[in-house]
Amino acid sequence: MDIQKYDIFFDKNESKYLQIYNKIKEIINDGELKTGDKLPPIRKLADYLDVNSVTIVKAYQLLDSEGYVNKRMGSGTFVSGKHEKYSRLELKENENLYRLDTGNPSADIFPIDDFKKAINIALNEDSYNVFDYDDGTGILELKEVMIKYLNDFCIKSSVDNLFIISGAQQGIDIISKALINYSDVVFIEEPTYSGAINILKGRGAKIVPIPMLDDGIDIGILKLKIEKIMPKLVYIMPNFQNPTGISYSEYKKKKIVELAEEYDFYILEDDFISDFKFNSENNRTVKSYDIYNRVIYIKSFSKILMPGLRVGIMDVPSELIERVAISKYSSDISTSTLIQKSLFYYMDRFNWKKHISSVEKIYTRKFNEVQEYIEKKLCKKLKLIKTDGGINFFLELKRGYYSRDFVGFILDKGVAVQPGSIYYDNEIDDRFFRVNIARESTERIKKAIDIISDNLDLFYTKFSG
Repeated sequence: MDIQKYDIFFDKNESKYLQIYNKIKEIINDGELKTGDKLPPIRKLADYLDVNSVTIVKAYQLLDSEGYVNKRMGSGTFVSGKHEKYSRLELKENENLYRLDTGNPSADIFPIDDFKKAINIALNEDSYNVFDYDDGTGILELKEVMIKYLNDFCIKSSVDNLFIISGAQQGIDIISKALINYSDVVFIEEPTYSGAINILKGRGAKIVPIPMLDDGIDIGILKLKIEKIMPKLVYIMPNFQNPTGISYSEYKKKKIVELAEEYDFYILEDDFISDFKFNSENNRTVKSYDIYNRVIYIKSFSKILMPGLRVGIMDVPSELIERVAISKYSSDISTSTLIQKSLFYYMDRFNWKKHISSVEKIYTRKFNEVQEYIEKKLCKKLKLIKTDGGINFFLELKRGYYSRDFVGFILDKGVAVQPGSIYYDNEIDDRFFRVNIARESTERIKKAIDIISDNLDLFYTKFSG
C-alpha cells in the first residue's frame, strides 16, 4: 500500500477531516484508487498524517455516507463502486463487449423492408400532410387501428380517450405533469423502472415504495400504506416487470383496481411487452380488468417494433382528457405525423400479426434457453428471481456484496450488466444486478454467462468483507 499518495499539506483554516475527505475523494475520482481497493487502517493513516484517529474516522464516515467507500466488518474500509454513476451511453461499441445492459432489441427482428415501404406509401399518398402537425393527440387513422389492436387484448378504448405519444417515457412525463404537484404521494413498486423514478422525483413527488413478491406487488403492505397515507397515483408494470420480470397474479390485477376505486386514486400502468404470453397463464393487462375507469394505460412499442420510432399509445380516463391534452401539448405539440402515418400504413397494409407472432417466438425461445442456462451455470453462486417470461433476469449476489462493485468488476471482463441500485428509490443493501436478453444472440448471451460464472468466485474473494 502506497501511503504516500495520502500526503496533505493541511490548511489551518479548514477542518482536517474535511481536507482528508477531499484528498481521498480526489484520489478515487482520479483513478489512483479503484473499486475494491483498501484504504489504510485508521490508526496507520492517523499516525502518518499526525492527526487524531477520530479525525480519520470522521473522514471515512463522510466518504461512506456519499458512497465512495464501504466498511466491511473485520476487514477495513474499501473503495465502493456505488459512487460511479452508471450510464450505458458511456459504453463504447465493441464486438468483444457483451451487452446485457440494454433493452434495445436486436435489429434483425425489425420489419425494416416493409416499414420502408410503409414510409413511401405515406409520402406518396399523403403528400405534404405528413409534415403538418396533428391535433396533438394523434392522427385518427392510427388511433382507430390501435383501438382494434387493444381490443384483441380485452382493452376497450375510443378515439377521444386515446393519445399517440413518443414512447412510454414521454407518457409517464405527461401524466406526471398533468396530475402530480409538489409533495403529492405516488406509490411505486420496489424495484421498478428507473426512468419513472427520475420523472416522479423531478415533479417533487413523495415516493413510497411497495415491495414486490413473486406474484406481484405486496397487496397487504399496499393496503396498509394506503390507509396511512393516500396516494394520488400508483405506478405499476404488472406483466414481465422491468427489472425483475415478475408478473402479477390475476387476483392482484383485479384487487389493485378495486383498491383504486375504494380509496380514490389512479393507477398508471406501464405496459411494454404484455403482447406476448411467454410461459405465463395470464398476460392480461390491469387495464383489461378496469371496470371503474381508474387505470391510465401506457403502451410502448419499442420492444416489439423499432425503438427508434419513438411511438406509443396512452389510454386516459375521460375526466382527465383535458388536463392530459394540455400537458401533452406543452411537451412536444404533436408526435411526428410522418411516423404516425407510416405506422398506420404498416399496421393496416402489411402483416402486423405475423410480425408479432414471429417476435413472440423469438423472445420466448430465447427466454427459455437463457433461463435454463443461468440456472445451470450461476444458481449455485447467486440467486435468480424466477419468472414466467420477459426479457430481463434479476440476479442477487451473496449478502455483503454490492452490485455496483460487481458491475465494474464484470465490465472489466467484457460483460455489461445493469446495477440493481438504479431501480430503487433508495439504495439499501443493493445486491442485485439485471441481465437483459433483448439485444444479444442466445449464443453470445451464453458466452457472457460463462464469463460471469468463471469470475464470480474471484469477485467474492476480492470484495469479501
